[in-house]
Amino acid sequence: MKETAAIKREGFLPWFRRMWTTYPLFSTAIALLVMVVLQTLALGFEFDSFGAWFSTWLRNWINILRNNASVGIIALGMTFVIVSGGIDLSVGSSLVAVGAIVMMLIDSGPRGFLYSMGISGPAVYVLAVLVGVLAGWLFGELNGVLVTSGKIPPFIVTLGTMKIFRSVTQQYMQGGSPSVPSGFLEIANVSIGGQMLMPIVYWLLISAVLHIVSQRTAFGRHVVAIGSNERAAKLSGIPVNRIKRRVYALMGMLVALSAVLQVSRIGSMDYANAGSGYEMDAIAAAIVGGTNMAGGRGSILGTVLGMLIIAVMNNLLNLMGVPPFLREAFKGVIVIGAVLLQKKESTS
Repeated sequence: MKETAAIKREGFLPWFRRMWTTYPLFSTAIALLVMVVLQTLALGFEFDSFGAWFSTWLRNWINILRNNASVGIIALGMTFVIVSGGIDLSVGSSLVAVGAIVMMLIDSGPRGFLYSMGISGPAVYVLAVLVGVLAGWLFGELNGVLVTSGKIPPFIVTLGTMKIFRSVTQQYMQGGSPSVPSGFLEIANVSIGGQMLMPIVYWLLISAVLHIVSQRTAFGRHVVAIGSNERAAKLSGIPVNRIKRRVYALMGMLVALSAVLQVSRIGSMDYANAGSGYEMDAIAAAIVGGTNMAGGRGSILGTVLGMLIIAVMNNLLNLMGVPPFLREAFKGVIVIGAVLLQKKESTS
């Protein structure tokens, strides 16, 4: 009712322009709606019945969500990092490192660490997930300590750890790949209504929890304050270094959960290429969702919508037959356009 009255008072175009420039979630939702319409048109309507069309459309959407759940989880953590004024380029390499650790723990062969200790069954999977999350936390904490105590710019720190994590993993894991037991695959591949929806469920649950954390907790408010004005935050008594370390530790744990999900969904890990480009996708999702690259502004809901825009765009380009290499160019255009819109909003 309030917005209806505003439309009558201002006129539709002035109201739309105000909403577009003032509320990032509004512009992101409109952009997603446009992308969904274009994707639907590209899918076509040449089906025998509405039921056949809807079944194909729904199956296409489930594939989109399932295939992007892992990077979507990482994008949630990237939102906190960017809002705090930082960046994390090591997420893809951290995913590979955690994935290797988890696979070594669950391997039932001679290289399996837990099986060699006489531990078997579901206990192996629980311990592997817990150790994997702990490893992710340590990787994130390392980044946070280097940024805060080492006084090194986040770009440089995470660029260095990106190289370290992947190269060390490749060196250690050469000569063979652990096998993933069928029981572990059920974490991501349990069927719900005939569809493998668990990756989507995990993504949505984590998004809901982090939305509450960002909006309803002191930690969420402190992250925004640090990204807006770090000096003012420090003078107001906020433990800036501790909050920053927690942000990078949270990022590491989310990467670990994404690694567990990916190992369970695919059943393997390509140590040379897995996670490659995830940092770009996560940053793009956050920025398209309204997160300010300068820090101090962003939302979990916006990042989810931004991830959906990136995912739908990839699917749309695939339906249109655009070559894979050119799809990355479109993604780059979207990121640059989103940053330009942020600059225009800040000066208006």
